[in-house]
Amino acid sequence: MRYAGIIYNDVTAAPGICLSFFVQGCPKHCPGCHNPQTWDFDGGYEFTEGTMNSILQGLTANGIHRTLCIMGGEPMAEQNLFLTAMVINEVKHSLPDTKIYLWSGYTYEELTQRTDTHSIAILNSINCLIDGPFIQEERDITLPMRGSRNQRIIPLKEGKPYETV
Repeated sequence: MRYAGIIYNDVTAAPGICLSFFVQGCPKHCPGCHNPQTWDFDGGYEFTEGTMNSILQGLTANGIHRTLCIMGGEPMAEQNLFLTAMVINEVKHSLPDTKIYLWSGYTYEELTQRTDTHSIAILNSINCLIDGPFIQEERDITLPMRGSRNQRIIPLKEGKPYETV
């Protein structure tokens, strides 16, 4: 299991102060991608128990409860599903009130067609999905939390969208 990096006090990813966790590896290779260094599944750093402890401590450092943002790479790539689900499970177990945002190049519709237990558990555990591939021709730097107009911010409740922004 590999990850690309962690930003402990991210104020650009989502509302409030966030801890942003970047998985390593992406099969999509979108032209104009903001993080092409995360494409190689063999790159980045080895995920250890210490990494998980660092995430848990970082989410509440200095008495500030942060939102967890999971990005990539591609958190919903088959090779990253176990790690993504494990991080979410550990955070929900230790800090159940933590809001979790997840960015994926797959659409919500593609993800809800999956039948594997990790994908289902992830969708049932996150608060918000930012979906869709980055499309260079749709690039818009004025959009909150996304890089191209085709991408959507989908708040989730129990795995079902209750509002699409």
